[in-house]
Amino acid sequence: MVDGIAAPAPDKSLLAVLRGERRERPPIWLMRQAGRYLPEYRALRAEKGGFLALATDPDAAAEVTIQPIRRFGFDGAILFSDILMVPWALGQDLTFGVGEGPKLAPALVDHALDALAAVPERLTPVYGTVARVAAALPAATTFLGFAGSPWTVATYMVAGHGSRDQEVTRSYAYRDPAAFAHIVDAIVAMTIDYLSAQIDAGVEAVQLFDSWAGSLSPAQYDRWVVAPNRAIVDGVRARHPGTPIIGFPKGAGGKLAAYAAGVAPDAIGLDETVDPAWADAILPPGLPVQGNLDPLALLAGGEALDRGIDRVLAAFPARPHVFNLGHGIGQHTPVAHVERLLARVRTER
Repeated sequence: MVDGIAAPAPDKSLLAVLRGERRERPPIWLMRQAGRYLPEYRALRAEKGGFLALATDPDAAAEVTIQPIRRFGFDGAILFSDILMVPWALGQDLTFGVGEGPKLAPALVDHALDALAAVPERLTPVYGTVARVAAALPAATTFLGFAGSPWTVATYMVAGHGSRDQEVTRSYAYRDPAAFAHIVDAIVAMTIDYLSAQIDAGVEAVQLFDSWAGSLSPAQYDRWVVAPNRAIVDGVRARHPGTPIIGFPKGAGGKLAAYAAGVAPDAIGLDETVDPAWADAILPPGLPVQGNLDPLALLAGGEALDRGIDRVLAAFPARPHVFNLGHGIGQHTPVAHVERLLARVRTER
């Protein structure tokens, strides 16, 4: 405040778009923007000795979250963490082997959920990270929290590891739907608490990642994707009615409109397989969208990148739009390509 006059609030363009305001130049952030393509990230991870050690050190995780903001000035910062923090808090052991994907034990395909003892305090370092980032971000940068959606998280909990077709978990859900529903319900309850605590600690919007949403039949999709995500949206919205929630159902394809109607997120993320012009035509008017440049176009660079950017920018002439990738940035993506992307998005209108 100067001479009794309050300073104007910072222009958080990303937060404004998530709340339904269209901007001529869309705000931009990238999924996995804090990660292995950045040399400063690789150096810090090597120093900490592993992913989980890095993600549970609030000072280090805050530094990783802020690194891409410092380098690129993205309009949004995404919390550095992992979708498997929730099953870890539900009592499974979580490990990240060198050169391997994450593993959870015991696998629930042959172990009862009720035999686990929940350890919610395992999430405490995440809230410490949020508080540190919220205090350090530029005033115009929107801070995004996140969690994995129940179906995607459950695929890891049941099988004990990731897979490309989720056969173990899909079979389990058919074979014993009551037991699988018990797992999903536990994920829903923990996720509502987790996202609410992130908001209390300082994030301004949240995203639900359903990375494996495309692997289910229509009936299973309604039961294990739409209904649990809607429960989370309703639960978080009841506690934090002003906080935007982004739903990202990767692989939804033709079920995208059903997801938007059934889950009722404040914004919806589009993966790279979705025609953005088609999505603009079939989604409810005014619903903000996020996406959906192919991460491989960003990796390729050059004319392929420019054409991809221009196609996405042209697809939403009247809709609120957040520019992003259709999935996470690849670890081998050159930093120069990200710089080219930002320059083109911010100047080509």
